[in-house]
Amino acid sequence: MQDTTLVTVICSCFNHQEFVGKSIQSVLNQTHKKVQIIVVDDNSTDNSVEEIEKYVIQNPEIIFIKNKTNLGITKSVTNAMRYVKGDYFIDLAADDVLQPNCIEIQLNTFKNSHYKNLALVYGNAELITEDGNHSSYYFDVDEDLKTKTKRPSGNIYSNVISSETIICSVSSMYKKEIFDKLNGYDTTLSYEDFDFWIRVSRDYNIEFIDEILIKKRITTNSLQTTLYTKKNKNSYSTYIILRKAYKLNKNKNEHTILTKRVNFEILNSYRTGNYVLMLKNMYLRFQIGLKSI
Repeated sequence: MQDTTLVTVICSCFNHQEFVGKSIQSVLNQTHKKVQIIVVDDNSTDNSVEEIEKYVIQNPEIIFIKNKTNLGITKSVTNAMRYVKGDYFIDLAADDVLQPNCIEIQLNTFKNSHYKNLALVYGNAELITEDGNHSSYYFDVDEDLKTKTKRPSGNIYSNVISSETIICSVSSMYKKEIFDKLNGYDTTLSYEDFDFWIRVSRDYNIEFIDEILIKKRITTNSLQTTLYTKKNKNSYSTYIILRKAYKLNKNKNEHTILTKRVNFEILNSYRTGNYVLMLKNMYLRFQIGLKSI
């Protein structure tokens, strides 16, 4: 029997004229057919809008939002949330490509999981170059394309606040009801996922799916390639997020784990010459240290 659960995919585009068509087509090609597609163009300066409109003409059910000014991904996705009708949703960048069975696998995990209060599922991703060639995998895999190191599931708050990369955001599916209950993304931040992971993992379960669910394109302006550049604004958002985590911590062990992450940010601030931020992180470490005694 065909699963009739509605899933929404929000595809966010900024100057992705070369890739946005492939991204939209990957959603249209899903084995799970009950999908609402919302495409947001964040005031692109290339021909992205023209490329998107080709698909909208052929698929008039697609909701197309054209920002009049550049708002950034966090605000763009937040604005698009008012149109979301699905019980679950995917936050998809317009240069990434879903595997054909991505949504089907994610939904099955939500419905068959033994974890109660499951808010988010995520899997692995194949990293590809700008021209679509294989580069590597987000989490290292063996010859059967299964992760070499078991990823955490369940109550993973302590893992999330550590310095280890825990969740592959591009391969995630969210439960809309819980997303709304947590007031969604913090639009004051320059990037949204880490903050939400912390808040959602505090009170809800998260499950890992050991499958390649998406192809993630590594481009010159990807967040991963700019996060640790000199005086990057994303580093300040990280500081704000860690301050929020400090207030959410419930015990000494969590404070100890968070201290290690803050130490990493102190070193990164020093290496990138952001000495004001380094001092802020040092003071945060001092505050956390008092709670760890």
